[in-house]
Amino acid sequence: MIESLLPSSVVCVDSFTDRLDTPLFPEEEAVIARAVAKRRAEFTTVRACAREALAKLGHPPAPLLPGERGAPGWPEGIVGSMTHCQGYRAAVVARADEVAALGIDAEPDDSLPEGVLQSIARPEDLTALAALPSGGPAWDRLLFSAKESVYKAWFPVGRRLLDFQEARVVILPDGTFTARVLVPAPNLRGRPLTDFSGRWAAGNGLLLTAIAVEP
Repeated sequence: MIESLLPSSVVCVDSFTDRLDTPLFPEEEAVIARAVAKRRAEFTTVRACAREALAKLGHPPAPLLPGERGAPGWPEGIVGSMTHCQGYRAAVVARADEVAALGIDAEPDDSLPEGVLQSIARPEDLTALAALPSGGPAWDRLLFSAKESVYKAWFPVGRRLLDFQEARVVILPDGTFTARVLVPAPNLRGRPLTDFSGRWAAGNGLLLTAIAVEP
């Protein structure tokens, strides 16, 4: 599903089932040595997806370890992003000279728990949500997902925690969204990484959002 939201320069691999037969490197095993079964399944399957995607770019299997704030480490010259939710795992990668940054997120197509929307949404976000047509996907959850994708694309460059309230997002019914980070932005190849354009999709009980930042 995620492939439809990203340019052809991005390699996408997703899975609707767990791939527990994929061996982990010792360094990866150490990360989840005390993890419960659910966490192990997520960790293992999303790395199976990532290794398959990297292989399509000519990269041999290698440990993919979570680093600062849990962001996955990628081979030199590669940008990427991972996501997982109930019933879905995905990883996307691209060469850094073709795509500057990537962010993806998957969520269940269901309303956010009570009180969560108020904690993640700015007043402008709420105004934009109110203008969206009824009968569509869970717009509040889609807003959450879009902000997650913004954070995943922004953090490897910004290297600081980005609060939900520090990004403004406008979702459009045509399957696109825009975002602006409202804190001092890092420079990415000579320009501030402030504004983002992304795409979203709904299907199979899932909401997907994706951002690919041009080099």
